[in-house]
Amino acid sequence: MTTPFRIVFVCMGNICRSPTADIVMRSLVEQEGLSDRVEVASAGTGDWHVGQPIDARAGDVLSRAGYDAAHHRARQFAPDWFDRFDLVVAMDRKNRWFLEQVAPSAPARDKIRMLRSYDAGAARRGDLDVPDPYYDDGFDDVLRMVEVACRGLLDDLRSHLAADVAE
Repeated sequence: MTTPFRIVFVCMGNICRSPTADIVMRSLVEQEGLSDRVEVASAGTGDWHVGQPIDARAGDVLSRAGYDAAHHRARQFAPDWFDRFDLVVAMDRKNRWFLEQVAPSAPARDKIRMLRSYDAGAARRGDLDVPDPYYDDGFDDVLRMVEVACRGLLDDLRSHLAADVAE
């Protein structure tokens, strides 16, 4: 059995955007029957919410859309996670900047991607940030953005996994 491809989504506090992406991507991976080949996680750049569940508003939006957010607990990203994960996905430019600053090497920095870079329309427009819904209650918009980008990421991942099998 091959080592699973590991993805971690990163936002500020790991209670809104990154757990939404984690939960959506995990669901897509399960639907595709890839759970044994892909592992998904999330974390925050800050430690404000470590151990807390997902923001209730994000959880409600996810539940209404058919996702299960009950088991999420916030964690903080640590630089040694670059060794544990194959892909580090930032939710916005601030998070990407933070990740670039703590990356221990150029190969680690090469693992960092913006989530919306997997959304062809957003990438074409240069609109790569998933806005933080914490203060403006944009949780429905965030879910829509995340779902589109995660589908694009899954398409990219399929190609990566197929290439691994071919080798």
